[in-house]
Amino acid sequence: MAAQSPALQLKRSDDVLKAAPTLKSRLFQIFMQTAEIQQNYSRFQNDLQSLATKIAELEGEADEHNLVLSTLTEVLVEEPDRKCFRLIGGVLVERTVKDVVPALQTNRDGIRKAVKALADQYQTKEKEFDTFKSDYKVRLVNA
Repeated sequence: MAAQSPALQLKRSDDVLKAAPTLKSRLFQIFMQTAEIQQNYSRFQNDLQSLATKIAELEGEADEHNLVLSTLTEVLVEEPDRKCFRLIGGVLVERTVKDVVPALQTNRDGIRKAVKALADQYQTKEKEFDTFKSDYKVRLVNA
């Protein structure tokens, strides 16, 4: 092979120097895209975790309502005018069993609807997350 002339070598090194800012710019763009993907991944995880926590909290409340309703339903049959106490907004109020049971049933039904809506929202978010992971070819790396 023939040796390259010094002028040709200089021209090539000038091209490298001229390309360096473009290369830096491109590397910076790649870094920013990667950082943005990581932020979106974390956001999806946090959103799913928040939804799961809220669903669990509401399911616990629904279970408590069921427990109270099962107890009060027996009392409702035997003594509908029996006194019971209910906590409303931090204030303990005296009511009768026949007044409290329908309110508790309405609350329980509302909680169930909220749980269903949150579960649907969770599934939708999970599908979006799966699509995101497949679009960006995200895979977990063991640290």
